[in-house]
Amino acid sequence: MAKSVTNKLRTLYIMDALMEKSDENHRLSVKDFLSILSSYGIEAERKSIYDDIETLKVWGMDILYTKERPAGYYLASRQFELTELKLLVDAVQSSKFITEKKSRELIKKLESLASADEAKQLQRQVFIANRIKTQNESIYYNVDKIQEAILANQKISFTYYKWNVDKELVPRNEGRPFVISPWLLTWDDENYYMLGYDDNSEIVKHYRVDKMQKISITGDKRTGEEAFEKFDLAKFAKSTFGMYGGKHEKVTLECENNMIGAILDRFGTDVIIQKTDNDHFAVNHEVAVSGQFFGWIVGLGPKVKIKGPSHVLDEFKDWLRQII
Repeated sequence: MAKSVTNKLRTLYIMDALMEKSDENHRLSVKDFLSILSSYGIEAERKSIYDDIETLKVWGMDILYTKERPAGYYLASRQFELTELKLLVDAVQSSKFITEKKSRELIKKLESLASADEAKQLQRQVFIANRIKTQNESIYYNVDKIQEAILANQKISFTYYKWNVDKELVPRNEGRPFVISPWLLTWDDENYYMLGYDDNSEIVKHYRVDKMQKISITGDKRTGEEAFEKFDLAKFAKSTFGMYGGKHEKVTLECENNMIGAILDRFGTDVIIQKTDNDHFAVNHEVAVSGQFFGWIVGLGPKVKIKGPSHVLDEFKDWLRQII
């Protein structure tokens, strides 16, 4: 092997060793580097190790040396801190729309951004809980195809599925494809959704990405631009409960003061609050009136009441009677 090639490989192996084997608590001595290089069939002198480390420092790697035992070199900072990687690992593991297989693959890649010892801490994070995961392995490609269509300003065609009582995914619309103009992707309640414009109903609709299959770009230009020019995704997310549709209406709620946290968690801190007396406040906010909204109200108990409009209150009472 040519000497120049060997020198370049030597520097790369030293960089790889620092990234994989070193951190503040695990340092590498010159002797360690010589042993690592020897395992790759490269013989080196101590001076060349010093030169290579200096080259890597000039290149931008944050390499420190400490005389405290065990003395040696280590990578002091990385692109991601360990705490940041733990957050990312937990996000991947807790995401229902990412399959178990894809979760393991992503976490393995995240582990490569830490030292071998720190990666063990990330592995412990993997088993936080036995969370439900989607079975649709194609979701990654679905998201990619939808984003491709959005960038190309074109409609997509896809088949859409639902669960039956035999726990099987069966096609909706008798298997006929849906043709929708995709505009946005959003993550709600640990699921990925596509928001798009439906020419037939002339409204914005949303679809679970993991229940979409056979996605293809039609080549036809998207429609619904006017609808999405004034579409507020943040407002939509706050007003829609569990991505269940319903007629959007301004609803007035009367709440006890100690329920302010639940209201702000749901509608955001920019919601307008009106104090009605020393113990109560009222909030008037647009929501998608649906069974999911009524279920949320019931879950809060008697401390939150629907005060209007009257037809929404009547609809709520009818909904409760049906349940009873």
